[in-house]
Amino acid sequence: MSTTHSQPIQLSAEVPFELGGQRLDQVAARLFPEHSRSRLATWIKDGQLTVDGRALRPRDTVHAGSRLELSAEQEAQGEWQPQDIPLNIVFEDEHILVLDKPAGLVVHPAAGHADGTLLNALLHHVPGLINVPRAGIVHRLDKDTTGLMVVAKTLEAQTRLVEQLQKRTVSRIYEAIVIGVIITGGTIDAPIGRHGQQRQRMAVVEGGKPAISHYRVLERMRSHTHVRVKLETGRTHQIRVHMAHLGYPLVGDPLYSGRFRIPPAANPTLVQSLRDFPRQALHARFLELEHPVTGQRMKWESPLPDDFVWLLTLLQQDRGAFVG
Repeated sequence: MSTTHSQPIQLSAEVPFELGGQRLDQVAARLFPEHSRSRLATWIKDGQLTVDGRALRPRDTVHAGSRLELSAEQEAQGEWQPQDIPLNIVFEDEHILVLDKPAGLVVHPAAGHADGTLLNALLHHVPGLINVPRAGIVHRLDKDTTGLMVVAKTLEAQTRLVEQLQKRTVSRIYEAIVIGVIITGGTIDAPIGRHGQQRQRMAVVEGGKPAISHYRVLERMRSHTHVRVKLETGRTHQIRVHMAHLGYPLVGDPLYSGRFRIPPAANPTLVQSLRDFPRQALHARFLELEHPVTGQRMKWESPLPDDFVWLLTLLQQDRGAFVG
């Protein structure tokens, strides 16, 4: 069965004295804050949001005492099918859910991944998400990146979380194992855009979107470093591109790590584990944000996955074998 149904929205409000004389789109954003400004502007242009029964333009002035009436359909957002795919949910209430994503799970349907994605799993868990843009997904993790993600369960929560991400008040901290020994932490401020020749890759390019990552060293091995990276922006592949740009690509990264390098005199188990590590060694470890409805600051932590811990252990043993 297809899930393309729509949900009627009926709202009305009187323009209070302090908002009189302002533009319709600004007043609507104040009176109906659970909907984004762009969505409201579309409804105004379509005549679904009226003032005293009349259709106006977004820039038209409205007067105190006028009545805004919204009669619209919140269209279902796609032809996506709910699928019963298990989710590791670490927090959930009626507004948001926070989950711990495993490696190998694609977040959003795309070419080559029409289903079997996190989005399909979310629609099975919360059927009402079909009426929220992108089924409530406000930020993504790459297919093989593990760790914490927040999902909005309502339009209001989605609008608020997107605002927080734009204002950079959501704290997202990752851990990674990179190739090479980093001496000290720092900040990478380098714009990211599509790679000129290889379209599936991103790169640091002039004229790309601003991208800022803060990194610090957690532990140094003989030929690798365990780092923590805090995102200030959220560009596609940002950590993977930034660390490779710095000369310290992530272990196991098929797109950005380049030629495989063997640590000198390392034991065969470590060499094999590094060569066969099945994904980029990247984990979304901490997530902190303001609850979109209560405003309470909330924080979650996800333990490092087993494959990441095993590789760290081998690297620590390797370092120990060469000390002294």
